[in-house]
Amino acid sequence: MTDLDALRDLLREDSPYRTAPVSRLGYFCAPFRPSGGPLADKIIKIYRGLPDNAALDRLAQCHDDYVAALVKTGVPMPLTEIHLMDMGGARIPVIVQEALPDGTMMRPLMQSASLAETLDMMQAAGEVIATFWNNADQFDTRIGFHPSIRNFAIVDGGAVFFDSFPPLIHYTRDEVGKMLLQYSDKRLMRLVGPFLQKKVTGIQDEWYSAPETLVGLVGSACRLRPDDAEAYLDWGRGFAKSAMPRWADEAIAGMIEAPRLPSYWTGFRKVLGLQGEPNLKK
Repeated sequence: MTDLDALRDLLREDSPYRTAPVSRLGYFCAPFRPSGGPLADKIIKIYRGLPDNAALDRLAQCHDDYVAALVKTGVPMPLTEIHLMDMGGARIPVIVQEALPDGTMMRPLMQSASLAETLDMMQAAGEVIATFWNNADQFDTRIGFHPSIRNFAIVDGGAVFFDSFPPLIHYTRDEVGKMLLQYSDKRLMRLVGPFLQKKVTGIQDEWYSAPETLVGLVGSACRLRPDDAEAYLDWGRGFAKSAMPRWADEAIAGMIEAPRLPSYWTGFRKVLGLQGEPNLKK
């Protein structure tokens, strides 16, 4: 269990243990690892609060349910908790997650490793995707999964998934679409997004489709290493047949050529200054 007093102290802007973000790839927040103190072995993710207490309570419950569901399907995850912290008269969602070993993030590993090594990483991540979808039928509720390369670590040869926000369980499509704006830490997105709500809502559709999550993983690899795209496409088509036969036809149809990100999403990321290149089409 998280030491909530230590967490409250850490959330103060003058905390000596506040450090620079460990990643700037995120859409909702910039996670950091404390430089010392009781939470030095954790990753801290601070999200925007809302004035709607009922919505925050629901968020926390859905997050608990989502982490439990991921673990139940067999998805490897670090210990992950959410807390609604009272700070300055507002309730702030904060996720506290067991830190993964340095040097294990899949994205930079994919950029620096040999082709053979990256194919092993793709296999590890693909096995997690297949495990989730092959076991997700047990839940009588809307549930999704966002297994992008930047949401995996590679630890001892296996893939570990660490993205639990927004919790992709119980919420309707329209509700998730609104959450993509409500919890964005980019003011520009919150201002402009409502005028593009239909496009914003569509961002999530891949996360609720078994074949599209696999296609999305392969597409990310192709954009990271375009010279090796054909090898990743070959791997993806073979993996779909062997590990995800229920969705193989649809997945293979999406991997005839290197998948592209929707232009509106790449546009959002560029306008918001989110890092990720060369994982974006120019």
